[in-house]
Amino acid sequence: MNSRDVSRRQLLRRGGALVAVSAFAAPALAQARTKIRLGYLHVVAVDGHIWTGLDRGSFDREGIDFELHEFNTGPEVFEAMTRGGLDIVSAGGVISNYLALGRGRGFLVNDIEVATAQLWGRPTLGVKEIADLRGKRIATTMKTTAHIFLDRALRANNINPSEVEIVNRSMAVAVKAFIAGEVPAVALWVPFNIAVREALPDAVRLVDASAFYPQSAVLGGWAARRDYDAGNSGVLSRIIRAWADANDHMVRNPAVAAEALQRHYMHSRPADIAEALKAQKLYSSREWKRLYADGTVVKWLQQVSDFFMTDAGITDSLRAADYFDTRLYLSTIG
Repeated sequence: MNSRDVSRRQLLRRGGALVAVSAFAAPALAQARTKIRLGYLHVVAVDGHIWTGLDRGSFDREGIDFELHEFNTGPEVFEAMTRGGLDIVSAGGVISNYLALGRGRGFLVNDIEVATAQLWGRPTLGVKEIADLRGKRIATTMKTTAHIFLDRALRANNINPSEVEIVNRSMAVAVKAFIAGEVPAVALWVPFNIAVREALPDAVRLVDASAFYPQSAVLGGWAARRDYDAGNSGVLSRIIRAWADANDHMVRNPAVAAEALQRHYMHSRPADIAEALKAQKLYSSREWKRLYADGTVVKWLQQVSDFFMTDAGITDSLRAADYFDTRLYLSTIG
């Protein structure tokens, strides 16, 4: 885990063109500041909104100062919040697992991970197509978006997950194992595909999650510790307003957003960030309001929770309608 305390002064020192220093933002700077310990994964589908909002001054205008803690996987970030080390987390499809277990309360959705998960094989190790996976070892990180996708990809091709050996590793380790030839296949999420492409030109992308969309939509988003959620609805509303500003900028100006985000991903090219943005489905904040109101968001969260709970043999989990608060978003976004 890496920890970064991002304050307003630190952001100004970055030299970015922050809206927070403009006359437009000046009145908001007088309000009380709220420091929040935020855990996140450093992938565009999870922290793209965070960096966009920080660069634009969106969170600063709402009086939000994030103490940023970077993690490698969703399970790690939720475990840290459970221990009390974080107030809020932003993660991928793993939210539908931990929230169903009572490990926090969801209040905000980032995106639909349409094609962020990918399945790769190595022809030199006997995997040229999905049918070759039967009896093979596949590295991935279980209880994540990649795990959901792998299960669906296997079943869609008449392979029972019990017919393969799933090697559970952190994603960085899983990808290294694939590149080193220790496993012939890997189910990963963007941007780990870049490392595979660069190291193994002969590797084959067998399928990505878009093949199973929209029937199997996977949502990523934000959750708070249950005690923090109970006493800080006003703070969470301010986060939602700041997020909406960043989100709508990304929707309206994807090329500009990708170029700005690239400097936060030192080993990625602008084209890689643009590809990552295309792998996720973004809606405007108003469009998301409709999906919150008509029950679509809760339905999508529930179907992923059903997968995780069935896989774990858990029958007494929370329903998405109980672990995700749609009312806060609906009352915040006009």
